[in-house]
Amino acid sequence: MSAAVTDYEKIDFSPILALADDEVVTRSTVRDVRLPSGKVLALITLDNGRDHTRPNTLGPATLVELGKTLDSVKARAAAGEIQAVGITGKQYILAAGADLSDISKVTSQDHARLIAQLGHKVIGSLSDLGVPSFAFVNGLALGGGLEIALNSTYRTVDASAAAVALPEVFLGLIPGWGGAYLLPNLIGIENALEVVISNPLKQNRMLKPKQAFELGIMDAIFPAANYLEDSLAWADRVLSGAVKVDRKNEPGKIERLTKWPIAIKMARGMLESKIGTVPRSPYLALDLLDKARSGTKADGFAREDEALAELVAGDQFAASMYAFDLVQKRAKRPVGAPDKALAKKVTKVGIIGAGLMASQFALLFVRKLQVPVLITDLDQARVDKGVAYIHEEIGKLEQKGRLDADTANKLRGLVTGTTDKSLYADCDFVIEAVFEEVGVKQSVFGEIEQIVAPDAILATNTSSLSVEEIGAKLSNPERLVGFHFFNPVAVMPLIEVVKTPSTDEQTLSTAFVVAKGLGKNAVLTADAPGFVVNRLLAKVMGEAARAVYEGTPIAEVEKAFAPLGLPMGPFQLIDLVGWKVAAHVQDTMVRHFPDRFYANENFHALAELDQVVEKDKGGRVTGWTKAAEKTLKGAVGSSPSSAATILTRVQDGLAQEIRLMLDEGVVPEVEDIDLCLILGAGWPFIDGGASPYLDREGASERVFGGTFHTPPIRGIAAR
Repeated sequence: MSAAVTDYEKIDFSPILALADDEVVTRSTVRDVRLPSGKVLALITLDNGRDHTRPNTLGPATLVELGKTLDSVKARAAAGEIQAVGITGKQYILAAGADLSDISKVTSQDHARLIAQLGHKVIGSLSDLGVPSFAFVNGLALGGGLEIALNSTYRTVDASAAAVALPEVFLGLIPGWGGAYLLPNLIGIENALEVVISNPLKQNRMLKPKQAFELGIMDAIFPAANYLEDSLAWADRVLSGAVKVDRKNEPGKIERLTKWPIAIKMARGMLESKIGTVPRSPYLALDLLDKARSGTKADGFAREDEALAELVAGDQFAASMYAFDLVQKRAKRPVGAPDKALAKKVTKVGIIGAGLMASQFALLFVRKLQVPVLITDLDQARVDKGVAYIHEEIGKLEQKGRLDADTANKLRGLVTGTTDKSLYADCDFVIEAVFEEVGVKQSVFGEIEQIVAPDAILATNTSSLSVEEIGAKLSNPERLVGFHFFNPVAVMPLIEVVKTPSTDEQTLSTAFVVAKGLGKNAVLTADAPGFVVNRLLAKVMGEAARAVYEGTPIAEVEKAFAPLGLPMGPFQLIDLVGWKVAAHVQDTMVRHFPDRFYANENFHALAELDQVVEKDKGGRVTGWTKAAEKTLKGAVGSSPSSAATILTRVQDGLAQEIRLMLDEGVVPEVEDIDLCLILGAGWPFIDGGASPYLDREGASERVFGGTFHTPPIRGIAAR
C-alpha cells in the first residue's frame, strides 16, 4: 500500500459537507487563560450543546468549524498574542470520534478518502500552530477524540475519564486521523499493537486513564477534583522548562531495526490463527503500523487516507454499521420494554445461593446498584466462602485503583451472608443461582415467596429451562421473570429478560430498569427453550459434537467453525461455560426438538471429567485429554466429515432455527436475534450479526427459499 504525500490545503471538501445536513455539530469555542507565569494559553472547548449522554462527535461540519478555529489561533500565535493552545471537551467527554452516522452514508472511495483527508487537515494542524499545543483529555476519548490528543504536542488525562481507546478495528476501520502513524512512534510497536489491534478484537477492550498514562499515551494524569487547574499549571511549567516530559516508551533506533519487524510478524501470525485472513481492517492496521517505523508523518497520513478510503466504501464496514446500529440504538431502547415508571424501586437485593455464579451476581449488584445485597446458602461454610470471594474481588479493584478505600469499605459493608432466609423479608428483587433443575428452583422460590413482600420481584437465571414451569407452583407467578446472565458475569453485556404468559408489567419493567442499572443491555424474549443465545449455541455445539462422533478429529472440527468468526471454537466455548452446563443445555434442546438438535450420552461422561480437552497457550483446543480419549473409546465412528460439510450443516441449522424462532415469536424481529448473538456470543461486527452472514452465505435461500433482509446487508463474502 503506497500513497503520495497530499497537500490538504488544495482539496475541495464540499462533496462530503452535503453529508452533514443533520449533523449535531460540536462547536469549538475559545477563551484565553492567563497562566501563573503570565503566558497566555488559548483554550478550545469542544461542546455539542447536549448533555453527557450525547457525546461530542467529529462530523464534517464539526471538523470544518474546528479547522477555522485552529487557523485563527495559529494567526494569533504568529502575532505573539498567545504562547500556547489547549483543547479540551465538555464535562466528562473530549470526543467519541468520527460521526459514524455520517460516515455510513458514504458509498464511494473518493468521498471516503475526503473524510480521512479532512480529519488529517484539521486535526493534524494541532502540531503546526507555531506554539505548543496541549490536549486536556477530561473524559471519554475514542478514535478521533484520542487522535486529537495524539496530534497535540503534549497530553494530560483526567484520572476519572471513562475510557481511552482506538476502537476502529472493532468497527471494520483503521485509526485514520493520525493514530496508526503517531501512536507506535510515541509508545513503541508492541504497545501500539495492543491498543490498535489486540484490544479492539477483545470485544472492544478500552484503556483506563492510568493505563493510558503508564503506556506513555498521556504525559501526565491528574485527579478529577482540580483536573483542568492542575493541567494548566502543569502546561505552564512545561512551557517555562521547569518540567521536562520524559517519554520512556518512545522507540529508538534499535527497536525500529530489530524489535519492530519481529513484533509485526508475530502479530500477523496471531491474527491468522485467531481470525483467519478475511477480515480486512486488522491487516490494513497492521500494515500501517509496520510502515510507521520509517518515513515522514506526511507519508503516514497519506497511507491512512488510502486505507480508510478502501475500508469505508467496503462491504465489511457496511455490515459493521448494521451491527453498530443494533448495539448503539436498538440495545438502548429495548423492544417490548414497558414504561420504566412502572418499575419497583430496588433498595435491597437477595441472591439465593453463594457459589461462584451467585457471588459474581452479588459483586455486580453491590458495585453497580450500591444497595444492600443478601446471599444465603445451605450452610454457613458456603456462605462464608461466597462473602470472602466478594470481599477479595472488591480488594482487587481497590488495588488496581478502580475503587477508592472509602467506596471499597462501603461495598463490603453492604454485603451480608447468612443461612437465615427470614432476612429476605425486605428484599425488593430476589434472584436465584441454584442447581439447574426445575424442582430445585421451584422449591427455593416456594420457600422465599412465603417470606418476601407481596410485590417483591423474583428472578431466575436459568439458562434454558422453562421460566413458566419454574413458577408453576407460585401463588403469584406474575412476579417471576427470567433474568439470564452470560459468563463471565462482570464482562458479558447481555441479559435475556424472559417473559412468561403470567409476567406482569411491573415485574418486566423492574427487570429492564435493574439490567440498565447493572450496566447491561437487556433483550426481551419469550419463554422458549434456550431463549435466544443458548438455543443457537446449542445448534453450533451439537453440530460440533456430531462431527466428532462421526470420527472427525477435534482440532479439525474447531477449524471447520472458524469461518463463523466467533471468538472461540465450539469446544473451547464448551470448556469455558462448563461441560456440565453444556450437556444440560443440549439435553434441554434435544428434549424439546429431538429432530433438530444433536446430543450424545457420552457428553455426560465427559462432563464428569476434571479436564476434557488440551489447549495451547492461546487457549485454542488442540486435542482430547487422555481421560477423554478413554471415555470416547468405542463411541467415535470412522466417517469423518469435511470442513465444508460441517460448515454447511451448521449454517443451514442456524438459518432454520432463526426462521423458526421468528415464526414462534421468541423475539419480535431478526434484529433482536442478531443483537443477542453480538452481545451474548461475540458474533463479529464485520459479519453484521448472524442473519446477514447466513443471507450472504446462501444458507437462508437453501433452507427457506428467501433471505432475512431485503436487500441483503453487505458484508464479508463467502470465506
